[in-house]
Amino acid sequence: HLLLFLLFVGPFSCFASYSRATELFYSLNEGLPAGVLIGSLARDLRLPAAGSQQAASLQPPLSFTLASHGLGGQYVQLDNRSGELHTSAVEIDREALCVESSGAAIFGGSAAVSSSSPSPESCLLLLDVLVLPQEYFRLVKVKIAIRDVNDNAPRFPVPHIRVSVPENAPVNTRLAIEHPALDPDMGTNGVQTYRLRDNYGVFTLDVEENENGERTPYLIVMGPLDRETQDEYVTVIVAEDGGTPPLVGSATLTIGISDINDNCPQFNDSQLNVTLYGNSSLGTHVATVHAVDMDLGSNAQITYSYSQKVPQPSRDLFHLNESTGAITLSTKVDGDTPRLHRLIILGNGPGCIPAVITVLVTIIKVMMRPPEVVPRFIANEVEGVVYLKELEPINTPIAFFTIKDPDEKYKVSCYLDGDGPFRLSPYKPYNNEYLLETTKPLDFETQQLYEISVVAWNSEGFHVKKIVKVQVLDDNDNSPVFSEQLIELSIEENNVPNAFLTKLHATDADSGERGQVSYFLGPDAPSYFALDKTTGVLTVSTQLDREEKEKYRYTVKAVDSGFPPRESIATVTITVLDKNDNSPRFINKDFSFFVPENFPGFGEIGVISVTDADAGQNGWVALSVLNGSDIFVIDTGKGVLRAKVSLDREQQSSYVLWIEAVDGGDPALSSTAKITILLLDINDNPPLVLFPQSNMSYLLVLPSTLPGSPITEVYAVDKDTGMNAVIAYSIIGRRGPRPESFRIDPKTGNITLEESLMQNDYGLYRLLVKVSDHGYPEPLHSTVMVNLFVNDTVSNESYIESLLRKEPDISVEEKQPQISIEPTHKKMESASCMPTLVALSIISLGSIALVTGMGIYICLRKGKKHHRADENLEVQIPLNGRINLHMLEKKPVEISNI
Repeated sequence: HLLLFLLFVGPFSCFASYSRATELFYSLNEGLPAGVLIGSLARDLRLPAAGSQQAASLQPPLSFTLASHGLGGQYVQLDNRSGELHTSAVEIDREALCVESSGAAIFGGSAAVSSSSPSPESCLLLLDVLVLPQEYFRLVKVKIAIRDVNDNAPRFPVPHIRVSVPENAPVNTRLAIEHPALDPDMGTNGVQTYRLRDNYGVFTLDVEENENGERTPYLIVMGPLDRETQDEYVTVIVAEDGGTPPLVGSATLTIGISDINDNCPQFNDSQLNVTLYGNSSLGTHVATVHAVDMDLGSNAQITYSYSQKVPQPSRDLFHLNESTGAITLSTKVDGDTPRLHRLIILGNGPGCIPAVITVLVTIIKVMMRPPEVVPRFIANEVEGVVYLKELEPINTPIAFFTIKDPDEKYKVSCYLDGDGPFRLSPYKPYNNEYLLETTKPLDFETQQLYEISVVAWNSEGFHVKKIVKVQVLDDNDNSPVFSEQLIELSIEENNVPNAFLTKLHATDADSGERGQVSYFLGPDAPSYFALDKTTGVLTVSTQLDREEKEKYRYTVKAVDSGFPPRESIATVTITVLDKNDNSPRFINKDFSFFVPENFPGFGEIGVISVTDADAGQNGWVALSVLNGSDIFVIDTGKGVLRAKVSLDREQQSSYVLWIEAVDGGDPALSSTAKITILLLDINDNPPLVLFPQSNMSYLLVLPSTLPGSPITEVYAVDKDTGMNAVIAYSIIGRRGPRPESFRIDPKTGNITLEESLMQNDYGLYRLLVKVSDHGYPEPLHSTVMVNLFVNDTVSNESYIESLLRKEPDISVEEKQPQISIEPTHKKMESASCMPTLVALSIISLGSIALVTGMGIYICLRKGKKHHRADENLEVQIPLNGRINLHMLEKKPVEISNI
C-alpha cells in the first residue's frame, strides 16, 4: 500500500519529496559486538524524540523502517519507535565486506556495501530508511563508514621463499623478493616494514612502495659473495604491520649463490716422471694426469690435450684420453724409439688459460721378451671377471693357464698370488700347463669378490702378472633368522581394535630377492591376529578379554623370496594383562540361612561365597556388613558370617543383612547381596500362666452348682512357636473333701464340675494344674494352684486365707493329659441325679414308691434352678499378691546346633 501511495502522489509532490530526502553519515569500527549504538535518526533529523510529550501526541506515532533488508541490513538493528540504529549479532568484518578492487560495490536491495578508495570512508554500508507518518515522511540515506582495525597479521603466500644471487653480484645489488607478505588490513594497519632475523653480515632488506601503496621487499647485497666458500644462506624474513600493537608474519628465506666461471683448472704438480719398459705390450697404462676446477657444472668441465710443443712421434707412441687424462702405450716400442719423451699436457676449462703439466716418460730397453701367460677359462668369464656360484663343490675348475717363454731360452715358473680358497697346480702330463681350481666351497655372505694373480717369471727374474677377478654369485643358502626365537609380549585387556603388539624382525644373509623376508602367521594363530607381510607389524584386530583367555601361543614364519624359498619359525607368546573390569560376583543374589535360636556367639552361621574373575589385586575381595554390623560380623577372607551375640527368636525372628563385596582394583568395583537369617524356634520357654494370677487366689463354688457346669479356667501362653507353643492342661494333684469332683479340659484349660456336691463336700479344694507344651526333644511345663471353696457364702475370709497359707499335702500324679479325648457332657448330665436318688431311697425305706417320685420331682426342679443361677452365684475372690509361678520338675533344655 505504501508503494501504491508513493506512485500515486509522486508526480504531484516530487519537489516536496526531493526536499525531504536526507543523508546521514556515521562511522564505526569493524568487529564490534551486538547492541553498540551507531546513531539516533530521530535526534539527528531533529524529529520528536521517543518518550517526549510531542512524540506521544502524534497519531499515528512516529516510525522508522528500513526500505529493504538487503546485505547491509543484516548488520544493523533499527528501533522502529526511537529511530536508534545499533549493531546486530552479525559481526562486521571489513576485509570480508570491502574488497579493494577498482571501486567495486556489493549491493543488497536498497542497502549496499561500497568500496572505491583506500580511505577509511571507502567501505560504506548504505541504508535507506523511511520515516512515517506522512507529515514527517522522508527517505533518509544512511551511510556508515566501516573503520579498519588491526585484526589481521601479515601473511606470506608461501612458507618458503628462494632467491638466487650470482656470486659476482656487486655490493648494493638489489633483488626483488617474490611473494611479498599480504595483510587484509588497510593503511598503517597493513604491512609497513620487513627485516631479516640473520643477515650474515652480507645482506639487508629495503622496502619500495609503488603508486598503489603496495610495498615490495628488496634484498640488498652488502658484501662480497663466493660460492666456493658458502653456496647458500638460510634465514627468516619477517613482515610487520603498523598497528598498535604491531602484528608480524614470517617465512623461510633461502638465498642461493649461483656459480660463475671464476675458477680455472689447476694441476697439483707441475711435472710427473714415469718409467716404461721397452717390452711393454700395447695398451699398457703409462700415467694419468688430473686437474681440479672449483666451479660447478659446465664451468668445471676439463679436457686434456697435448701442447703443440709435443712432437708427433711422441703423440703417436702415447695416447692421451682427453676426458680422463689417462696416457697409454699405443704402438710397439722398437729399437728406433727414443728413450726419453717429454709430454706437455694442457688442462683446458671454458674461458680459462690452460693449466700445464709435464710428463717425462723414460723407456728402459729390455733385451729379452717377458714370459707369456695365456689363460683359457673354463668357468663363466666376462672381461676378465670369473663368476662362480657359492656352494660350488671343492676342486671346481676355473681356468687353464699356459706359461711359456717367447724366446724359448729361459725356464719359466709360475705361482698364485693372493688370498682365497684357490689353488694353481701343474696339469699332468702336460708341461707348462696349470689348472686354477677351488679348494673349498665359496660363501657369498663371507666374501663376494676375490682378486688373485697368476705370476710367471723366468730364470732371469723377469715377472709377468695375469690378474684374475673371481665374483661369487649368491645362492639361496640361508634361511631367515629371527632376532628372537621366543617372542614374549604382553598387552592389557580391553585394548583398542587393531592395537599394535610388536614389529617382528628377521634377517637373511642372502642378497637381492633371496634376502627379502616376508612374514606369515602360523596355522595355530587365532584369526583376530594380523601380521603385515612386508613390515612384520603384529596387531590384534579385536578386544582381548583376560577372563576369557589369558595366554596366547602360536607360531610365526619368516620366508625369503628365493627359489625354492627358505623359512624359519619363531614362537609368539602373548600374556593378556588384567584390568579391573569385573565386579565381585556372589554365587547367589539372595542368601538364606536357618539358625536355631540361642545359637552361641561367634558361631558360624554360614559362608558367603563370592568370586571375582579378575586376577591379582584386582581379584582380591573384601566383604563387609552394610547394616547390622553391631550384631553380625563377616570374615573378610573366608566369607564366614557370624553373630557377635546369642540370638533369641522371641526377641526377633529374622534378620535381613546387606553384604558388600569390594575388590582391590583402582578404582575399586563392588557388588551387594541380600542375606536373610531365619531363627528356628527351640523349646526354651515354658508356658506362662496368666490366669489365675496367684496360687493364693480362690473361687467360691456354690453347692447347688450342677454337674458339667464350668467353674473357672486356667489360661497360659507360650512364647515359642509351632509344637513348642501347643499347650496342654492337666490336674496332677488334688486335695479336698471329694477332689475328683472337678475336671480340666486338656485343650482349653476349662475346669468343670464332674459330680453333684453334697453336704459333706463343703470345704476348700486345691487343684495343682500342670500346664505343659509339646516341645521337642523334651516338653517344658509350669504349674499353678487352683483353689476352689465350696460353700454357700464366704463368712470368714481370714480363715480361708489361713488355709491357703498352709503348705498343701498333695501327691503329684504323673499322668500325661490326653488332649484328643474329650469327655461327653451327656453322660455327665445323665449321672448328675444319681446321688440324690440314692440318698432319698435310703431315707424313705418305708414308702419307696412315694419317696422316689417326690425325689425325682425335687431333683428336677432343683436342677433347673441351679442351672439358671449358676453363672450368677459363682464368685471369684482373688487375693492381692504377686504372681507366683511355681514350676515343678523344670529341667534345663539343651539346645544343639541344627
